[in-house]
Amino acid sequence: MNTDVYTGADGAILLSAPQTTEGEAAQEVLDAHELTAVGRVQDVRVEVTSDVRAYHEIGQRYASQLRPGNVNVRGTVGRAYVNGALIGLMLGQARGGRPGGNWVQPAMNITLRLANPSSGSLNTLTLHDVKLDTWVYSLPEDEFVMEKVGFQALYVTVAEE
Repeated sequence: MNTDVYTGADGAILLSAPQTTEGEAAQEVLDAHELTAVGRVQDVRVEVTSDVRAYHEIGQRYASQLRPGNVNVRGTVGRAYVNGALIGLMLGQARGGRPGGNWVQPAMNITLRLANPSSGSLNTLTLHDVKLDTWVYSLPEDEFVMEKVGFQALYVTVAEE
């Protein structure tokens, strides 16, 4: 069991493409921008929610049962290096202009690794079949130029070593 604590300096983000048509679309962008390891990242946020529904009986103030519902995995990533890679991972073929018809939206896996070099422990969180759903470009007056993407994933897995 891992009991280490981590900071952002212990982390790394890796992208990979699943073996699907959407993964092939993502692999094109990953190869074009050499984006297997994502750099200049800050404020990574992963949120997993479960739509828990309470069942209340007539005449009872407290719920008599909690029923599990849909599970959603979403989050955001901020990046201080704007080169079109992240918007490309969101738009796929549409990144070069408006396509005439429908196109495949890229999907990828995002692996967040936390490693403590002094103890050799490693925590890995993998988000599977991720699709980017928002992209924001921020050009502030006195701060760093940043882009931020929002994403949704089909599911998440966690491993400790």
